[in-house]
Amino acid sequence: MHLLPKNVQKLIDHFTRLPGIGGKTASRLVLYLLHSPKEYTDDFAEKLGTLKESVNFCRDCYNLTEEELCSICRDEYRDKYKIIVVEDVLDILAFENVSEYKGLYHVLGGLISPIQGVGPEDLNIGILLKRAKHLGKKGEIIIATNPNLEGEATAMYIKEQLRNEEVNVTRIARGVPTGADLDYADKVTLLRALQGRGGF
Repeated sequence: MHLLPKNVQKLIDHFTRLPGIGGKTASRLVLYLLHSPKEYTDDFAEKLGTLKESVNFCRDCYNLTEEELCSICRDEYRDKYKIIVVEDVLDILAFENVSEYKGLYHVLGGLISPIQGVGPEDLNIGILLKRAKHLGKKGEIIIATNPNLEGEATAMYIKEQLRNEEVNVTRIARGVPTGADLDYADKVTLLRALQGRGGF
């Protein structure tokens, strides 16, 4: 016996597949949508329906964009000789909230994890290596992967791949607690980690 209409239950099931959303939260979200004005739910459905077509990855750094290049890569005032390497787009948002860093980014799209079957070839490392070649001695690649096992393994792999390049390779300082995710770090912690970066 179904206590809820099929469409409601299906929508709840869809929400529970999202990261961090449990059954109770999913149910609350669906009930919120049911009580919302039709204009809101129509707009919500439209944006969700066109998400995959309207948003793509930046050609250079793999940030999210609606154009070929993201707004950061298009910004002529950015320092083109500094690139922070991050795991995902949320990490870019975290650094941008600090408002101190004025360089570019590179999104890996994950971390090396043999247990989960993720190797270097599954990440955006090849494009990063090509970008590094154009930086030369003036350039700096700042590795800002999370300070956990996968993050450290990925950082060491990238460093090894860049060992014959002239570019300076640094790692953010340990102002970020071991095992923490960057997108949960506060502004001061991120700023100290960025300012205290060094070779590794």
